[in-house]
Amino acid sequence: MLEVVILIGFQGAGKSTFRVQRFGETHSLVSKDLLRNNRRPERRQQRLIAEALAAGKSVVVDNTNPSVEERASTIDVARSFGARVVGYFFESPLPECAARNQARPDEARVPDVGLFATAKRFVRPSRLEGFEEILTVRTLPEFHFEIGPYEEPR
Repeated sequence: MLEVVILIGFQGAGKSTFRVQRFGETHSLVSKDLLRNNRRPERRQQRLIAEALAAGKSVVVDNTNPSVEERASTIDVARSFGARVVGYFFESPLPECAARNQARPDEARVPDVGLFATAKRFVRPSRLEGFEEILTVRTLPEFHFEIGPYEEPR
């Protein structure tokens, strides 16, 4: 069955490392980070997701995906292809993400203002958005990851 995986978490949470480790061999990558020069990255992202699904490939969406609105269009495209939608919520406190971000090479570092802007828009995911499943990811030392059940927001 086709699957669309949506990674959800702050910059520096470990999403990209997790993606490579867990989905690098099985899912096509779609990320707005790869569309920096595109005038309409959201529209282009949705087209890339649709093209991969139409070709019979599962997709992993590696962005912060902080709000219900930002996740909705991806979920809609996935649904239109009958794909299973799974969210991975990175339970990483902002100070930990900021510290990991500071340790990145200069060209990969996100300005602190970017982290805080994401934090302002951040809404925990809910199955009511259209996810079949949501899992919690904890980033451990040396980029090991622990995956567990997700507790819905109240």
